[in-house]
Amino acid sequence: MSYIARTIDLTKVYEGTEAVSSVNLNIRQGEIYGFLGPNGAGKTTVMKMLTNLVKPTAGEIELFGEKLNPNSYEVLKRMGSIIEYPFFYDKLSAWENLDLHCEYMGFPNKQMIGKHMEMVGLKDAGKKPVKDFSLGMKQRLGLARALITTPELLILDEPINGLDPVGIKEMRDLFKRLSTEYRMTLLISSHILGEVEQIADTIGVIRNGRLIEEVSMESIRGGHTDYIEIQATDIRKAAYVVEHFLQIKNYKLSDEQTLRVYDSGIMPSDLNSKLMQHGVAVESISKRSHSLEEHFMSLVKEGEHIA
Repeated sequence: MSYIARTIDLTKVYEGTEAVSSVNLNIRQGEIYGFLGPNGAGKTTVMKMLTNLVKPTAGEIELFGEKLNPNSYEVLKRMGSIIEYPFFYDKLSAWENLDLHCEYMGFPNKQMIGKHMEMVGLKDAGKKPVKDFSLGMKQRLGLARALITTPELLILDEPINGLDPVGIKEMRDLFKRLSTEYRMTLLISSHILGEVEQIADTIGVIRNGRLIEEVSMESIRGGHTDYIEIQATDIRKAAYVVEHFLQIKNYKLSDEQTLRVYDSGIMPSDLNSKLMQHGVAVESISKRSHSLEEHFMSLVKEGEHIA
């Protein structure tokens, strides 16, 4: 199995406090790796260490099979990144900012500037000064800058921050294209779990500086049973009907208005009919699958006991 990036017991201590503690990431070549965790969990610190912006206190980083050290300059040319908020020379135009980036990266093919501005949806904004850009436009320009040298590894910290729903979909499609057509490896952190769920091959969940899970999305999807979700005004009466009249034992009360039935042998329509027959006013009933968000929230709650 070919890993393009790995960390071995990666640790960062600030003023006696471990911001990142013994993290072991394994990012395969060509995949989209979703890096998830609450605010302050350590995601950005890990990304800064991967890009040599922050030096680890302990542990190792391997990029493209080579150990990263303070003098690893050449290996960084094979990477592109957006870490935290993308900064630009505000009085320069978008094109001038990218031209300057090409200069200090030693990248002579400036024809790629127009191609990548079009790729991120800024085709007609090249002459516009960056000071007039919205947050979403700056995010797009930051992505164009990260892509312009056609990196093998793309590290993106909250890349869809500031984008509207149309822009988010465009970026989602672009990330998939970069992975499938260009065989680019992407490490993406995001708090929008529904978006990560649609594009990620693997997820890593970090909490309080510790990686508490690294698992494939295929495993998450395959490891949970579909269920029927019922919302009713008298949910306890609904549970009574399910257990005593339908003889279903595998159910769970999620909250005061929601019941989940884990039984593949019954159809939602039949369940609804039986509930109505016994006087249960059903507000909604639908067949659902566990989402990444549900998996993440249960994992983080469990992680409260992991120190």
